[in-house]
Amino acid sequence: MDIRKVKKLIEMMEESDISEIEIKEGEDSVRISRGGVVLPSPVHTVEPVTERQEIEGSKPLSGHVVGAPMVGTFYRAPSPSSPSFIETGDLVKEGDTLCIIESMKMMNHIKADRAGKIEAILVANEEPVEFDQPLFTII
Repeated sequence: MDIRKVKKLIEMMEESDISEIEIKEGEDSVRISRGGVVLPSPVHTVEPVTERQEIEGSKPLSGHVVGAPMVGTFYRAPSPSSPSFIETGDLVKEGDTLCIIESMKMMNHIKADRAGKIEAILVANEEPVEFDQPLFTII
């Protein structure tokens, strides 16, 4: 199978919510999958706990909770020198990118599943996240 076709399949997966795809061409076949075995993340320095985080940790979450769709490392911006995708209080539309979760060397853009105002950002930049861990609340 042509490597260009494989690269195109990977690009298509990155742009969609597809977690696995298998293609067969005659005798050749390729299977591309997100997830699987995840190696432990490297140790990161922990950002100091802010007043906002302390308050949120002691009360139940309100609004619509956006959870992590996978295990990985949470990034608030596309690169260390870029501004964050969103800040608390920002208005977002459905489909807006909220953050990136790096999983198995793939950068997965996490998008808003509804419109609203970002009430809280519940994870610090570069922090490891677990599957279904709350990341944001939208009101």
